[in-house]
Amino acid sequence: MSSRVFVARIAGLTVLDPLGDRVGRVRDVVMTFGGSEPRAIGLVTEVPGKRRVFVPMTRVTSVDAGAVITTGLVNMRRFEQRAGETLVLAELFDRRVQVRDGDETFIGLVEDIAIEQNLRRDWVLAKVFVRHVDGVSSASKAMSRLTRRRSGKTMLVDAHDVTGLHQQASAQSAERLLEEYEDLRVADLAEVIHDLNPKRRAEVAAAMDDHKLADVLEELPEDDQIEIIAGLDTERAADVLEAMEPDDAADLLSDLPSEQAEQLLQLMEPDEAAPLRRLLSYDENTAGGLMTTEPVVLGPEATIAEALAVVRREELAPALASAVFVSRPPLETPTGRFIGLVHTQKLLREPPQTAVGTIVDKTIEPVGVDAPLGEVTRQLATYNLVSMPVVDEAGRLLGAVTVDDVLDHILPDDWREARHDPRPSDAPATDEEVV
Repeated sequence: MSSRVFVARIAGLTVLDPLGDRVGRVRDVVMTFGGSEPRAIGLVTEVPGKRRVFVPMTRVTSVDAGAVITTGLVNMRRFEQRAGETLVLAELFDRRVQVRDGDETFIGLVEDIAIEQNLRRDWVLAKVFVRHVDGVSSASKAMSRLTRRRSGKTMLVDAHDVTGLHQQASAQSAERLLEEYEDLRVADLAEVIHDLNPKRRAEVAAAMDDHKLADVLEELPEDDQIEIIAGLDTERAADVLEAMEPDDAADLLSDLPSEQAEQLLQLMEPDEAAPLRRLLSYDENTAGGLMTTEPVVLGPEATIAEALAVVRREELAPALASAVFVSRPPLETPTGRFIGLVHTQKLLREPPQTAVGTIVDKTIEPVGVDAPLGEVTRQLATYNLVSMPVVDEAGRLLGAVTVDDVLDHILPDDWREARHDPRPSDAPATDEEVV
């Protein structure tokens, strides 16, 4: 077993049991700074089902360039960070520290840390890999993308020559953290961000571009959404809301104080704010409150080839890509008279030059904008639909309700927090939860 291990090099490594079977994947290292010297006490490991669990370092028998070998006994309870614990990747990387180099002291950014086993077999902090950043004059510059440019002298120094490692700085970049988690799906990245403390969560939000942050916000619990939006300057918050799906943006606005919501709507582009204002006017437990105002809408003369080109767009949510809604012009909601929908499977079975207006499914009845949640749910279940049209009294298409919108409303309010922890956090682990 290697006597010294750099955290950045083990992040992402496969965790194996003694028989070579895969247990999971290393996502972070947990450290404590109490006692005589900082210690690594365990690994945050992502196991099948995207659950993040804690593997004590006492269960680690070998660490090399290819894998981490454990005793095979892993408690499958979802990892929850305790007071006094620090996550190396999430919290220490990019932290500003003071470094003593002989008779001089300079400010550095933490790029990596090395841990090694002492004579008691404890994994202790041994070395810190830092980048010289003297001359960065403000917190905002420290958090900017400029600090991620690999410029400045780098040094590997003894941990004893570094101060401030366990102290939260006033500002800290989060781009290294995002680099480590760039392979995660949005919902899983949202869970990582949810587990961070509020300060770090705000720093991560600041490091994301508007579209990525919008995607993550859609997957976060309500309290986290409000906290992050409140921490952004109002102009950026408005830009992020514009990048969100209209129904999700409207839900978030409805949770904000009315004065703040109106201020953000005023800052948005008028054509982006208008559908949100319409959505906010509907009861949240009706089709109007559930729907998105941006389904795929084409005129009846559009060809199947054109329709397939639209539904294959990467940015389109799978539920919305499941059907094309056909209406008379105008084709922006509220549209002209709604004609019907065409399922994407049907598009794949017909010649590409065929007009979509000739193959609409007329058996699917649209729901009215005031239809209650129960009626919408029954319609989706009865006809095995992924999405369904919502119309007004004049028969104009106003939007579409998708099955994920309905699930968001019928699941418990805390389902996002509890999705990987099906039992109370204080319940004892069962035999099935230890593998």
